[in-house]
Amino acid sequence: MNDWTLPPYKFDDQDPREPAREPRSGAPETPHDPWAQEPPPRDPFQLSDSLPPPPPPPTPPSGPSPDEPFRADLQHTASRKKARKLGWVLGTLAALVLVAVLAVGGGAAYVWTKYLKDTPQLPSREALFAVNRAPGIRFEDRNGQVIATRGPRYGQRITLGSVPNYVPMAFLAAEDRRFYQHGAIDVQGIGRAAWVNWRGGKTRQGASTLTQQLAKGLFLTPDRVVKRKLQEMLLAYRLEKVLTKDEILELYLNRIYFGAGTYGVDGAAQTYFGKPASQLTIAEAALLASLPKAPTRLALTRDMERALARSRLILANMRKEGWITAEQEDQALRDTPRLSGLALQDEGDFGWVLDYATAEAVKVAGQNAPDLVVRLTIDPRLQREGAEIVRQTMATEATRSGATQAALLSLSADGAIRAMVGGTDYGESPFNRAVQAKRQPGSSFKPFIYAAAVEKGVRPTDIRVDEPVKFGDWSPENYSGGYRGPMTVEQALITSTNTIAVKLAQEAGGAAIGDLVRRFGVTSLPPAPDLSVALGSYEVNLLQMTSGFQVFQQGGVRIEPYVIESIATQGGQPIFQHQPPQSDRRVYDIGNASIMVKMMKKVVSDGTAKRAAFGRPAAGKTGTSQNWRDAWFIGFTPDYVTGVWVGNDNEKPMNKVVGGDIPASIWRRFMMTAHQALAVRDFPWLLPDPTPQMSPDPRNGFYETLSAEFARAASELDDTQQANPPAAQPGRPVDQLPY
Repeated sequence: MNDWTLPPYKFDDQDPREPAREPRSGAPETPHDPWAQEPPPRDPFQLSDSLPPPPPPPTPPSGPSPDEPFRADLQHTASRKKARKLGWVLGTLAALVLVAVLAVGGGAAYVWTKYLKDTPQLPSREALFAVNRAPGIRFEDRNGQVIATRGPRYGQRITLGSVPNYVPMAFLAAEDRRFYQHGAIDVQGIGRAAWVNWRGGKTRQGASTLTQQLAKGLFLTPDRVVKRKLQEMLLAYRLEKVLTKDEILELYLNRIYFGAGTYGVDGAAQTYFGKPASQLTIAEAALLASLPKAPTRLALTRDMERALARSRLILANMRKEGWITAEQEDQALRDTPRLSGLALQDEGDFGWVLDYATAEAVKVAGQNAPDLVVRLTIDPRLQREGAEIVRQTMATEATRSGATQAALLSLSADGAIRAMVGGTDYGESPFNRAVQAKRQPGSSFKPFIYAAAVEKGVRPTDIRVDEPVKFGDWSPENYSGGYRGPMTVEQALITSTNTIAVKLAQEAGGAAIGDLVRRFGVTSLPPAPDLSVALGSYEVNLLQMTSGFQVFQQGGVRIEPYVIESIATQGGQPIFQHQPPQSDRRVYDIGNASIMVKMMKKVVSDGTAKRAAFGRPAAGKTGTSQNWRDAWFIGFTPDYVTGVWVGNDNEKPMNKVVGGDIPASIWRRFMMTAHQALAVRDFPWLLPDPTPQMSPDPRNGFYETLSAEFARAASELDDTQQANPPAAQPGRPVDQLPY
């Protein structure tokens, strides 16, 4: 290499003693190259340069120069940076995994604590065939006469080998065709049901396996809530851990409910067809398999047509699965099963009582009790008469009143239920409106309001003003729409004046009213109801209302209503005997109760319940809820307390039916029947009306002397005027003395 190959040396033209010159604004100033060729002189008349701009300098090659030496320290630094970045990524992933595990664990702990902690435990394998097996019950009336035999009919325990193959196959075709192909929970079935329901916009298909249905039937309630569903899945999983598929199917066939009080396929075969399960035909097996889905609604004694329609679908499923041939299906479709006489037995007007008494007997004797004999408090004559009166009255008044249902409940003086009529026809509707229905009592609730006010010191002769009132945004009005002005508290109850009832509720206070009704046995109200309670806005049932009125009948003593007199095994071993209380359970002062009963007697004799009067001392109160949806009358004599409700199940308003109308008429007819053999008597415990207590005023002597002086002076003045009468002037009257 020689000096001519080196780049030329460039001199700096700037004097080092001068300060550096600032570049002009805009583009940076290009340094002057003395070796560069001078550009040609610019033509002042040329408008633009014709030559293109010079090409850009070549881009230097990327990467290190071949002559650059290797730097190991730089390579190590790069490796450390890469490792640090990888560590951050792995740490983040580990943290996310930990958070996910904690979230899943926390969620599982929450689900277990909230939903699964109290899941029932499974008994032993053999005990599964008897767990929660309700007893059979023979019911007797108060006189010892048999009313009916009730309770589950289980039949004989069957095995899969003791019945034709098409019997279990019919149930699999109806409930779980993939039973032998999935576990306790059918994930595929859940997905299929979700898709079908989503497309249909509503629930059209379920996904419960046969094992889940068995778990629900044995251990759980039928409530459709998340907790019950999760517990059902857990129990199904546990069942499949301890039983084989065949054992689960056998247990299902022996314990599933078929309606009409019948459990198990053999019990259903005996009840509906009068034969054992081993003799069932294909058509009968398919018909029985249609029932577990809705055993009450599809019961063969209630809706045979719908059950037959479902059985045809089951037969089609059996043929599709290859479990029966097309010829067998055709034969089964032509062979319509006939019911036996046992299935057609009718409990008549005692159905509502037996439903209620069965539940009460199981509470006392337990789920796994032996077969029982239960003697009831029911008077068969009053039960039949009450049901007939309700039925006749509603048939006569249905068109005029717009009411379709009624209920009646009657208690004797000791709290025994003598009649319970839950509707117009048990066969059409077993719903017990005397116990299960909660409706607004209207003004029939006012005696409790007045009782609380009397307890606070209000007396029947106290004056209250019937006038427009307003409490916040609420302005209660009277039924008639007008106002009567000042009246006594007693008159306000007799005429059922709403404004004064609300005023008395305000005086007594919500807490005092809530406490009083709980003492009287009404438990459906909150501890401190608002003022609308004075007009019966809170829903109650007829049994509690009637029992609450019995406190008035008994002079302030609370008696718990009861329907079971005794329980024994069918072998004669006693289990339960009702015992009257050893001492009175007083919940209300007898003096205040006397005041209340006297006012309520005038409601019947002079007030809104005149139609209920039947020639005996009686007290009570009418009630009508808002928009005439409910009409009530609850009244009592010294011997019976009876309540009547009239309305519609769908809460449709009636044609202005009030408590003093149809309910009072039903009450009167029933009470006349109940008192036929009883002597006329008044309430023996009533106290005389309280008399005003007065104490002598020490000033009485002074006022008596002053009064005597006035009388003497007036007498002397009168004598003087009689002796010397003033001359009367024409056209001017004689002045009259002020005395």
